[in-house]
Parts: sequence; C-alpha cells; structure tokens
Amino acid sequence: MTANGQLAVVTGASTGIGLELARCCAEAGFDLLIAADEPEIEQAAAALRETGVRVDAIQTDLSTIEGVDRLWEATLGRPVEALLANAGRGLGHAFLDQDFRKARFVIDTNITGTAYLIHKVGNDMRIRNSGRILITGSIAGFIPGSFQAVYNGTKAFLNSFSFALREELKGTRITVTCLMPGATETEFFRRADMLDTSVGTARKDDPATVAKNGFDAMMRGDGDIVSGLHNKVQSAVANVTPAGMLAEQHRRQAAPGTAR
Repeated sequence: MTANGQLAVVTGASTGIGLELARCCAEAGFDLLIAADEPEIEQAAAALRETGVRVDAIQTDLSTIEGVDRLWEATLGRPVEALLANAGRGLGHAFLDQDFRKARFVIDTNITGTAYLIHKVGNDMRIRNSGRILITGSIAGFIPGSFQAVYNGTKAFLNSFSFALREELKGTRITVTCLMPGATETEFFRRADMLDTSVGTARKDDPATVAKNGFDAMMRGDGDIVSGLHNKVQSAVANVTPAGMLAEQHRRQAAPGTAR
C-alpha cells in the first residue's frame, strides 16, 4: 500500500523504535508529524526528510495534557490516518527506592499522555470512520516487573487497553494494533538507569526489525504482534506461569548488580 501523502503521527520518534516506525511510514509514502520531549527530534526529522516526504517535528512533553494538546494543534487540522503511539519511559530499581517524581513521569508518559492522545485522535478518526492506531505495548506487560514495577505495570495497561479499544471499534474502519516487543537495542536501558542489570547488558533485538514487524501488522489491521521468536515463546510461557514465579525470575534480570 502507498499512503500518498496521508498524515501519520509518530510519538517518541527521536530514537529507537519510534524513529524506525517513522521511517517505515515515510517509506510507505506517509507525510509525518513526529514528536518527542527532546531536541534530537529535529535531527530525526532532518534524516527522515531525505526520503522525500513532508516531515514536521515538535518537541513537547507528552506526559502532560498541555504537551499532548500542542501535538494535536500541530496537525493543523489535517486528518490523521495513522497514529503510532510509541512514546514511553522506563525506570529501574526497587519501587520504594525510586524518586516518586520519576515514577510518576513514567506513568504520565506511558499511560495518561498516551490515552489522552488516542482519545483526541481516535474521536476524529471515528467521525471520518477511517484510521489506524498502533500502540507500543510490551511483553513486559505480561510479567510482574520486580525492579521495574511501575514500567511493567504501565505496559500491562497498554496491552489491555489496546485490545479493549479494538473491540469497541469493531464494525468501524478503524483498526487498533498492539506492538509488543521485548528488550530492544535503544536508549531505554540507559535512560532507565539499568546498565548494571542482566537485561540491560544482554543482547537485544534490532529496533528496525521490531518497527517493521509493528508497522506491517498495523497496515494489515492485525490486533497484536509480538516481535521476535524468543519473545513469542516468553510471552506464551508467561501466560501459564504463576505470577509469583514470574516476579522472582524478573528480579534475576532487572535487579541492580545482576549484570554479567
């Protein structure tokens, strides 16, 4: 399919999976509005313009209602044909040792800002009865995340939310897809202060491959995609493993000082 200048909005697009999702959109012919809370979003926009599509960028705090409103206003009234809600933050260490302001930032970015943006864009899609929504969840949402308790909890919300929203939109021409990657080679673990952990130092998936899997699933209208065979196995095992055992296993991967 060629998008022929339709507008795609991609959040968290300065690096990692978000940047690769934006690249997939550009290669399919979408014009782009990309957003992130850091100045690197302008560098990403410059690189993406080399594909020949129109690319607008906005630096805005997507953990706030005001920041999401700024992104929505930047669409300038153009219909959003594809929303790739990818912005997210992580946070390592035990919950009671965390600065709660940082924990709240994770919740506000991953849950509140994402849900609010989808509510705004989704209502406009419903009026037109057309659109695609991709939500970046995670296989972490299947696992009680010892030493990542807040992050995994937010991803459990997003995984669940995406399936519920998809069901509510059944019978319309709006699709909702949940991309559920595993550990991916991005800035995530550095930003989450997890470079001294087993999962932080282990080999990770390629963000371009993860993004391509998610983009293709969105274009097909699939409900979900777990990227990577290892992650498919891990998510399947998680569904039949007691929660206490999963939490104990996660400790061995995410507790500080577990790096090998």
